[in-house]
Amino acid sequence: MKKTIIGIVIVIAIIAIYSVSSYNSMVTLDEQVGTAWSNVENQYQRRTDLIPNLVNTVKGYATHEKETFDAVVEARAKATQMNINIDDLTSEKLANYQRLQGEIGSALGRLLAVSENYPELKANENFQTLQAQLEGTENRISVERRKFNEVARNYNTTIRRFPKNIFAGLFGFEKRPYFEAEEGSEKAPEVKF
Repeated sequence: MKKTIIGIVIVIAIIAIYSVSSYNSMVTLDEQVGTAWSNVENQYQRRTDLIPNLVNTVKGYATHEKETFDAVVEARAKATQMNINIDDLTSEKLANYQRLQGEIGSALGRLLAVSENYPELKANENFQTLQAQLEGTENRISVERRKFNEVARNYNTTIRRFPKNIFAGLFGFEKRPYFEAEEGSEKAPEVKF
């Protein structure tokens, strides 16, 4: 009888230790997803902060390109109005966030295309610096989005594998969405001058 009780206690202890370990590892992964998301938002914020300086620099040279400036400012305003809490991150909200950020990228692309018509602007040191910072920021955004997807994949894999999926279900750990390519991005853009 004593051996049976000792055996049951050992089994319960092993299950308890595994449960605590599983829970803690899922919390750690969940926090990593949150950190990765914050890094993505940080880089998008950096880009958003650069936009007014870039627009004002180009405005000084290309005063009649008002429509382009307005598109950039409007896209920036829309994107800064949307904030996503990592605990409320759904595929739909992420897609909408990504769409708004894509609008900024498109508007900035038009703004930079306008600069091609102004040799004095292209030679301006402020413009060159801002353009280099913007290019660097776009690269950082890409890197942080990739890191977010990697961390989200690790988290999603962990919470879906047996037996941790049981604990994930019990404690409310849910699958995280990924950044995905925008619709039509498989086609190369057509460049016309």
